[in-house]
Amino acid sequence: MNIFGIVQDKLAAALQRLADSGALPAGLAFDRVTVEPPRDPLHGDVATNAAMVFAKAAGGAPRALAEKIAAELKSDPAIAGITIAGPGFINLALQPAIFHEVLRAALKEPARFGRGPGRGTAPVNVEYVSANPTGPMHVGHGRGAVFGDALANLIIFSGQPVTREYYINDAGAQVDVLARSAFLRYREALGEDIGAVPEGLYPGDYLKPVGAALAAAHGAALRDVPEKEWLPIVRDFAIAAMMDLIRADLAAIGVRHDVFFSERSLTVREPGKNVDEVRATIEDLRAKGLIYEGRLPPPKGAPVDDWEDREQTLFRATEFGDDVDRPLLKSDGGYTYFASDIAYHRSKFLRGHRAQIDVWGADHGGYVKRMQAAVKAITDGQAELDVKLCQLVKLMRNGEPVKMSKRAGVHDAVSQE
Repeated sequence: MNIFGIVQDKLAAALQRLADSGALPAGLAFDRVTVEPPRDPLHGDVATNAAMVFAKAAGGAPRALAEKIAAELKSDPAIAGITIAGPGFINLALQPAIFHEVLRAALKEPARFGRGPGRGTAPVNVEYVSANPTGPMHVGHGRGAVFGDALANLIIFSGQPVTREYYINDAGAQVDVLARSAFLRYREALGEDIGAVPEGLYPGDYLKPVGAALAAAHGAALRDVPEKEWLPIVRDFAIAAMMDLIRADLAAIGVRHDVFFSERSLTVREPGKNVDEVRATIEDLRAKGLIYEGRLPPPKGAPVDDWEDREQTLFRATEFGDDVDRPLLKSDGGYTYFASDIAYHRSKFLRGHRAQIDVWGADHGGYVKRMQAAVKAITDGQAELDVKLCQLVKLMRNGEPVKMSKRAGVHDAVSQE
């Protein structure tokens, strides 16, 4: 039981009476209405935008509909007073007895107070952490992990089911670098003097146990075979080992996920299995008339990573609120990160998630508009993406900022993950 829920129910009943009388069309979704504290406490205890939401459906001005809603609510014994503000906001003052009732409920069941009624709707998908599987987590990832998990708990407490998801970025060049770095430690575990770790590989000691485990599992069998043969074996082994580290770190702070979704599962080409969800996503957008071949103008101001002065396959992101249209294919014909991300969010929708929440670091703020545009486009507006940005963590030592590096395996940065 809570004040806003009580008023929401009373308001829904009043709107239904107006619909029954013909003042409103039948079948309106009353859950679009908000009930919240007014900006100025002097205006009352709660305020609602109901008249603003349904004025068009009612075929009149919001203030005229607000008068009708107020007339329906005026006889309710819990309502002490009603005023209409601005173009049609309704402010309600409540009788003291309703607060006494809520207080009694809070004292009777303190652990359950505020919990929403269970709703049998599709789960909200909350994706958080999703650190690249190239090394153990550092403290910079902790903020997003705790925020995402707490947000999921709050949504569940409100009565809405949740799917907690982790997106494993296990495709692309970074995991091949991980595999080559692990292979170097494998050779070291076999007794070879590897010297200094070459530039471009991950130097962290966290890969030494991975190399030792590879040696224990395969002996020297991988050492002298061509890279194309050992790379997929070592890559899978190293990714699994990194995810074990990440899961253990998350478990240590009480954070869990229901789904670990592999990016590589979007494009699988192997005997007996040929999956390309990224291509299917692009073709879906093409069928909607949202893909074209064109050139992008040079970016203004700071350079943009995905700008190339060439004819390319572009998504009409500007039709959905983005600043520019976005490329989906690289010059070599491979998919851009953005194309894969659209396919991933499309997979969430196909799994039944219309409400999607992503928790990102603040350094990804520039990516929000394009991703929201893509989700709106690929789901025909049936799904909505809400992005929560967490500020980056800064560590200080003796008054000076120090760096953390997941790939080097040291807690020594300002987090850029």
